[in-house]
Amino acid sequence: MTDRPVPVNLGEREQFMDALRGFAILGIFIVNLSGLCVYNPGDTSVGWHFPELDKKMLFLHHVFLEGKFYSIFSLLFGWGLALQIKRTNTASGGFGIHPVIIRRLLFMFLIGLIHLVVIWNGDIITLYALVGFVLLLFVRIQPRKLLLIGVCSLIMPIVIYGLRMQYPTLNKPSEFFHSVCQTLDDKLLGISTPEDFANLLRRGSLRELIIYNFDGAFYRFGDLIFQSRFFKVLGMFLLGYALGVSGYFKVLLTKPWSLWVIAAIGLIVGLPANYVLARYMETPSNYVKLTTEGLCQTIIYAVGVVPLALAYVSLLALLFRNRFGNQIILLLTPVGKMALTNYIFHSLFCIVIFYGIGFGMMGTLGPAAWTVFALVVFAFQVIYSTLWLRYFQFGPLEWVWRSLTYRKVQPMIR
Repeated sequence: MTDRPVPVNLGEREQFMDALRGFAILGIFIVNLSGLCVYNPGDTSVGWHFPELDKKMLFLHHVFLEGKFYSIFSLLFGWGLALQIKRTNTASGGFGIHPVIIRRLLFMFLIGLIHLVVIWNGDIITLYALVGFVLLLFVRIQPRKLLLIGVCSLIMPIVIYGLRMQYPTLNKPSEFFHSVCQTLDDKLLGISTPEDFANLLRRGSLRELIIYNFDGAFYRFGDLIFQSRFFKVLGMFLLGYALGVSGYFKVLLTKPWSLWVIAAIGLIVGLPANYVLARYMETPSNYVKLTTEGLCQTIIYAVGVVPLALAYVSLLALLFRNRFGNQIILLLTPVGKMALTNYIFHSLFCIVIFYGIGFGMMGTLGPAAWTVFALVVFAFQVIYSTLWLRYFQFGPLEWVWRSLTYRKVQPMIR
């Protein structure tokens, strides 16, 4: 690949961050579509289902997508927060957590909460904001120590899973959230069976769907607790923050051999591990029932997901350095700049397409079909994000978020 003759400046680093964020949004969308389109592998009688192809495609999703893209997004969150704290400290002439950072996370949480309760209960923004507040406790620690703490955090799900196998009482927090959800479903909606849920999504009113999302928020957090997602996200936040605050990303983007080494190690370790992980994921009940196979799955997840995610980041960085590849990567930049808007657009658009309050196409797409669907929607997002940012400085939700954060209406038009 052709090396750039000059060091990568701040503007180029931000372009790469936005492009990488756009790339991550696509992978997250493909994975989320399993829930957004209400996929039911037991019912393939209607719509675009191709049993053999769908089985292979779902396996490929588990190998190449599952866990990898939210890990990239988490890495970017930590990296971005490091840059924001640096800027606020430079502007204020001190060192610490400026109130603008607190407000940014607070309003991020509120936006995520609205998304979680009103639109789709598979939201991840609320968790990111909560973990972001925890990340602030670590900002005075040296980058090398942050890397070590981040790695330990990524390993913690193995320890927690093993302890749960020995001490079932440790499952109480996730069981509590699940029981609250079930109680609310029964009291507020009168539903309890899979058929009841399917009928609600197919025929329910907007009011019923909002109640369904409110109830489902408790199940969502119970599930996140069971998966130890807090530690997985925090670990990547810490890695991203350490790399951002140390400025090592700047070094990496100017040293292709380092990127090649990271990519090679990530692929050599990540691909076999994720292949094994995909095999374990074919029987999800083992993980839920806290079996030995579930523990092995947790170990393989910790070993394989992050290295492959870092390999993706390194390969995109190498492509970004290449003259021709740079033009391709920059196509993703507008989507990444409007990541919040585009992420929530996925939920709104899919609810209109798949739920009964819209076109009612739930269950019509199998993994192969929803992958194509995601690529088409994403291509549309590349176009409209590019056109939007020709005239406006921020995406719609980014503008709201920024205005709330700075307690002042931000100039929108370029």
